[in-house]
Amino acid sequence: MKIRLLTALALVLLATGRPTAMAPIDGTWDFAMNSPMGTVEAVVTLKADGSTLTGQFDLGGGRVWTIDAGAIDGDRITFQIERDRPSGGGMTYDMAGTLKGDTIAGAASAMGTTVDWTMSRK
Repeated sequence: MKIRLLTALALVLLATGRPTAMAPIDGTWDFAMNSPMGTVEAVVTLKADGSTLTGQFDLGGGRVWTIDAGAIDGDRITFQIERDRPSGGGMTYDMAGTLKGDTIAGAASAMGTTVDWTMSRK
């Protein structure tokens, strides 16, 4: 009887499959940064694939910044974003942060200036 029960349970588990595990960083985040260029707020989508981080910043109004050169090393993330400037041209931010539960805190560097930023999980 026990063998039949265990066999039936194993068949049910095999039939339903396992859900794909999400990395702790995967998901949607609220981003905030105060810089000399002004306040930046965005909804950020992050996705881990091994040690590679991908995603995008949605600033609303059709403005989207793609994450480039994203990397994950334990709870530490690094990436770049190309920001458009009101005065024209772009500016590349080098971003680094540390994941702690449902928050990420870090710093952005561009043009000789470094400012702090935060993200919280939506």
